[in-house]
Amino acid sequence: MSESAQKIRIDKWLWQARFVKTRSLAAKLVTAGHMRVNGTKIAKPAQAVGPDDVLTFPIGTQIRVVRILALGTRRGPAPEAQALYHDLSEPQNDVPAAPRYEGKGRPDKRERRQIDLLRARNLE
Repeated sequence: MSESAQKIRIDKWLWQARFVKTRSLAAKLVTAGHMRVNGTKIAKPAQAVGPDDVLTFPIGTQIRVVRILALGTRRGPAPEAQALYHDLSEPQNDVPAAPRYEGKGRPDKRERRQIDLLRARNLE
């Protein structure tokens, strides 16, 4: 295979691996300047990536670190997309704790503020 056949645009790969819903969102993620390929910051969605490259990028409140295992040919189902990479990032528990109120129906304003404070502390 030629060198160009073993590389793919990073925005296309992020879309095929199902990290983002559209290629335009993938391009925005790259142009925001928070994407790293093998530790080097990139800002262009046309950056070519291939197998064994390590990508570091933010998704939501989490920083993802993935090693590319294969290049996709299409945006297939989730199991096919998960076979394209190996996740190196540490698992994070982003699920907030269940709200604590007495269960007497809907919480009042004071209880809702306390619930919001609990959720904010769990996200820190």
